[in-house]
Amino acid sequence: MRASHGVPAPREVPEQRRILTVLVFSQILSGAGLAAGITVGALLAEDMLGSTGLAGVPSALFTAGAALGAVGIGRVCRSRGRRPGLALGYAVGALGSLGVVLAAAVGSAPLLFVALVVYGAGTATNLMARYAGADLASPARRGRAVSTVLFATTFGAVVGPNLVALTGEVAHSWGIPRLAGPFLLAAAAFGAAAVSLAVLLRPDPLRLAERWAAARDGAAADGSDGPEAPTDPEHPAVARPDAPGHPQGVAVGTAVMVLTQLVMIAVMTMTPVHMQAHGHGTQAAGLVIALHVAAMFLPSPLTGLLVDRLGRHRMAAAAGVTLAAAGGLAALVPPQSVPGLAAALILLGLGWNFGLVSGTALVIDALPPARRASGQGLVDVGIALAGAVGGLSSGLVVVLGGYRTLALAGGLLALAVVPVLGWAARRPSPAPAVAAAPRAERERT
Repeated sequence: MRASHGVPAPREVPEQRRILTVLVFSQILSGAGLAAGITVGALLAEDMLGSTGLAGVPSALFTAGAALGAVGIGRVCRSRGRRPGLALGYAVGALGSLGVVLAAAVGSAPLLFVALVVYGAGTATNLMARYAGADLASPARRGRAVSTVLFATTFGAVVGPNLVALTGEVAHSWGIPRLAGPFLLAAAAFGAAAVSLAVLLRPDPLRLAERWAAARDGAAADGSDGPEAPTDPEHPAVARPDAPGHPQGVAVGTAVMVLTQLVMIAVMTMTPVHMQAHGHGTQAAGLVIALHVAAMFLPSPLTGLLVDRLGRHRMAAAAGVTLAAAGGLAALVPPQSVPGLAAALILLGLGWNFGLVSGTALVIDALPPARRASGQGLVDVGIALAGAVGGLSSGLVVVLGGYRTLALAGGLLALAVVPVLGWAARRPSPAPAVAAAPRAERERT
């Protein structure tokens, strides 16, 4: 069996195991960096700007930065491979984290805003790493491959919010505001993730997938069926037999992820502010957010299995229903009830998880390896922009109508996933590409 210069035997390829191991390690590290902005970003802005209405600005800024980061990372991955693209994204995120700490230390709101945008590159990279996990996965295992990478984020992302008090004390001892402490952890976490990927992510999964696809295309063009042309339906270079056709699969997957991201970011961003306004401390808010982040990533192995077994569309519909239930519960529970708010945020994270895994699988199914990096980058731009809109509007909605209004509106909006899926079900999907079809015919489909 040849590795990166040839085409391995079909089904589960040995390179996939190594790639997933490296990605899991880097996601554990970067998860702690991701948690910083989620946990204290809104509180830091409220403290520095003195306005609850502007508390959603950090979320909007670092999700806008994530949109820019997704474009840049996608381009680097397309031209250079996953390894340099992901490593660069985490390195930029580490730089942004240090910028947030400096802004808090000198009390500069403009510097804070710029640093949060740069920090967004780290959050974009954390999310885009899921695509690398599926580059070498067989079509029937793509949901589980995506979910494995997401699951790894759980450890760092859950530990991070619970270190708010400790990192705050460290920051205070250095003469830095306590709320900037988690961003010190983010700088170290993103930096370590960048180094681990730059050194260990070999072979590059996207480059190897592209070589497999090129071998398949060449064999189809000359009519050969030799070992260099993978034709087994379980091989990652062969299209999923029931995959939605491009661009329908990309459009539906993107719509699912955009809607779930917008709702999740909006409600999550204002929950710590809502809790603080009703007498809860940062420790209680950190616990609720930690449970929420756990629900975002911890169920991923089961979600991936269900996406592969039950289907992408069914799990996407479950995402909409779960997010609607989360919004309703958040609106109805008394603000003094930490368990009630925690339950609502757990449902919010679970619904987001359903939407992200199912939507990602739809997009991967529809994009050939040569177009994956750029196409996936554009998809994640839409996701990041949706998060920016959710974060920026959340504070204004709370000021004008209250937290309950925000939660109810988010829950109702999440249900829009269902008609999107209904529209897709009524439209006929083009016949999927097969390895033995002539190249021109496959491109037309």
